[in-house]
Amino acid sequence: MENKLAQIRREKKIGQSYLVDMLGVSRQTISSIENGRCTPSLELALDLADLLGLPLEELFVHENRFMQQS
Repeated sequence: MENKLAQIRREKKIGQSYLVDMLGVSRQTISSIENGRCTPSLELALDLADLLGLPLEELFVHENRFMQQS
């Protein structure tokens, strides 16, 4: 799943350490999410979106594999 975490974090001038402190996760977790090496749990994804003041769909991009094509 693609995400815009690093881009949005930089635009909002928020450091990884802020996310680490607020969410109680490791810097490695944030880095892994930003680099697409791991997908966060639903709870963590929702917390990230809430903390950044964004809808979940704006932060994480999921390709709908089931959308019917005409």
